[in-house]
Amino acid sequence: MTHGRPIRVLQIIDSLGMGGAETWLMEVLRLWSKSKVGRIDFLATSGNPGIFDEEARRLGAQVHYVRFGRAQLWRFAKQFRQVLREGRYHAIHDHQDYASGWHFLMGAAALPPVRVTHVHNPAYQIRNNYGVTFSRRVTARMGRRLVACYTTHITGTSRQVIAEYGFDASPFRRVPKAVLHCGFDTARFLGDSTSSKTSIRHEFGWSEDTKIILFAGRIDQSPDLGHPQNHKNSGFAVSVGIECARRDPRMCMLLAGAPSPAVPDLEQRIIASGLEGRIRFAGTRKDIERIMLASDVLLFPSRGEGLGMVAVEAQAAGLPVLLSDAVPRECIVVPELVQFQKLEAGEAAWADDLLQLAKRPPNILGANQKVADSTFSIASSADALLRLYSEGSLS
Repeated sequence: MTHGRPIRVLQIIDSLGMGGAETWLMEVLRLWSKSKVGRIDFLATSGNPGIFDEEARRLGAQVHYVRFGRAQLWRFAKQFRQVLREGRYHAIHDHQDYASGWHFLMGAAALPPVRVTHVHNPAYQIRNNYGVTFSRRVTARMGRRLVACYTTHITGTSRQVIAEYGFDASPFRRVPKAVLHCGFDTARFLGDSTSSKTSIRHEFGWSEDTKIILFAGRIDQSPDLGHPQNHKNSGFAVSVGIECARRDPRMCMLLAGAPSPAVPDLEQRIIASGLEGRIRFAGTRKDIERIMLASDVLLFPSRGEGLGMVAVEAQAAGLPVLLSDAVPRECIVVPELVQFQKLEAGEAAWADDLLQLAKRPPNILGANQKVADSTFSIASSADALLRLYSEGSLS
């Protein structure tokens, strides 16, 4: 509590979609709605509704749609300051990298005492997003300088991503920095793997002896490895899945995540390989826990990650994980379940590793308990947030 009332925090996001930051904040909101220690409101700078908006409102949050863009700057500043004045917040937590500096500048006199800039995405994505034109590069540089002026705390999903954003440089020396993990309710990933396997195999028309490779993440706009719009490396994942399925007739692959225009091309690649039906696109799913319990190995070949929360969730489900070496090692909670591989090693080497990992017998209870005892548990994560918002402490 602060000043005799629960902590009030404004979270600045793009929208309340299925991203890692948003699902984490919804977990915190669910927890705090029961304990009444704090209140969370959201400001969606896309101006668009998201999948969690209705639930957030049921849990007592306000969702403000205030579009942020070059054509809306004055309107954004006016509406943003109004939200801040009416909310009487103790803290503002901005999840939009260098743009947070611009947001804080426009909030100026109405800003609360605790102002957090939180980075989640790999830095190369920021370079791609901001580096297209000279004006965008200038906007990014200015936003970064404004972070140094207005932010009271810098947090990141990993220590690696904080360094990649340049926040260890001298202009940020006075700003406390720390890793703040996106926590989750690990109990969600406990369950009956046998029944999960049966139901998922039945849903996709696979045989009872099927072994499932899971890829969880949005499908990239481009399947080409070097393309700026290739992040999760879904095209490479499909190639690895094809290689595994060719070697072992029991292997099938499920790609769970928001589709993109690249899906038809990838489906044609699968058809050309003669593996139609064994490598399937499941789209956005709300039952990722059940899918993980049904799977035998997680394939995570991202070109970069702020942390890679899906890899931590997989460990909570006792699922072995094969990751690219671009993913921060800070995602390791259950070491015996995690293995890294170089992207340049190629499909054959990745298939070798996947086929071996898929043979490992699961220990769901033991793995889940290790994650529950870590800083990735929602209780630990929410406690860290409460200390930050109420005391300004990143310890």
